[in-house]
Amino acid sequence: MKKTIWIAAGFIVYATFISWYLFIGADTSIPVQYQGTEADPSVFMSERQLELSHDFSRIKQWLYFLSVPFEWMIYLAVLGIGLSKWFRNRAIEITRFSIIHNAVYVVLLSLIAFILSFPIDYYSYTVSLDYEISVQPFSGWMKDNIISFWINALFLFVIVQALYWLMKKSEKRWWFYGWLLSIPFTLFIYFIQPIWIDPLYNDFYRLEDKALEEKILALADRADISADRVYEVNMSEKTNALNAYVNGIGSNLRIVLWDTTLKNLSDKEVLFVMAHEMGHFVKNHLFWNLIGSIAATFFGLWIGSKLYAAMIKRWGERWGVKKQTDIAALPALLLIFSLLSFAASPVENAISRQAERSADQYAIEMTQDPEAAVGSFQQLAVSGLSEVHPPLLVKLFLYGHPTMLERISFLDKWERTDPINSETEKEKE
Repeated sequence: MKKTIWIAAGFIVYATFISWYLFIGADTSIPVQYQGTEADPSVFMSERQLELSHDFSRIKQWLYFLSVPFEWMIYLAVLGIGLSKWFRNRAIEITRFSIIHNAVYVVLLSLIAFILSFPIDYYSYTVSLDYEISVQPFSGWMKDNIISFWINALFLFVIVQALYWLMKKSEKRWWFYGWLLSIPFTLFIYFIQPIWIDPLYNDFYRLEDKALEEKILALADRADISADRVYEVNMSEKTNALNAYVNGIGSNLRIVLWDTTLKNLSDKEVLFVMAHEMGHFVKNHLFWNLIGSIAATFFGLWIGSKLYAAMIKRWGERWGVKKQTDIAALPALLLIFSLLSFAASPVENAISRQAERSADQYAIEMTQDPEAAVGSFQQLAVSGLSEVHPPLLVKLFLYGHPTMLERISFLDKWERTDPINSETEKEKE
């Protein structure tokens, strides 16, 4: 009871600090040197849009910073009140086959986490509706959540089954063998996502604008990307935000545009966005992202195995868990991996921002159209009510892309320093 009180008090203190920081303490004003430039949101947003952008961003950021430690508290609560032990015992009563009672346990744990997290998720959904970012009806939103629940439960079961089997075989080196198995598993996910997972959420079809498709494929040909079609996805049924991406590996590589992007951007702006996405492919960011994921998994499993063993030794008896291979200890393992992921996110985001900057540079050098580039980012900010200059903590933990202020100012600087543009200006003079 005393530890529960301390945990609850700590969460309240943390929530109070985050609330003060986001709503009062953080300075998000545009630096003087950028005021009045194309990167200044007051130049391309109305006063109402500026107000909505600020409020929407704050609420979403606040929900994120509260939801992460709330997830940790769920794992601790499931262990501390004996619910994890109860799940294990009920699963064992159903069948004597360990693979089945592990599956039952994973579903029960996933279900309790889903139920307890639902109020925060639902509030986040209603906020997106209120600010007209989301246009998805509740039935569609709930359907997507149920699909995600079963996909996540399936993947979690596969991972848990493999790791706990390896723990029984080698108590000290299970993490290393688990890492080796994670490599083909990660490649498998990269391969199947475009053709098996993504279509569960949306309908994909060939781009209807054939003239634009030809321009995009010509751009892909210049980038030495072998693609014979561009896919359009009907995201307008769910959101007003814009996006585009290139994903998959090998024969499953896909160039994808949200239909909202097509409706809100000019052809030149779309070409810049696609050149950016192609830049990731050309500069091997997808490959290095895969390598980074494999490396992160190595260190995560290694550190996690040490912490996991220490937690079971220290608190296992109190939780009704006698050894590491007990499925009832799974919340402790998930807690550790969640903590490590959160701690590593600033580093991962910093690396991602560098890759995004590199893709921006590739795109502008390929298209040579800074006006379209700036226009695309401005429209992205407006349609998604994105905050142009977010607080530092938000940037560190949430921004895998440079801020819009940084991206637009980079393009503005490129336009002024590019030799071709400089020569054009001289000719005009």
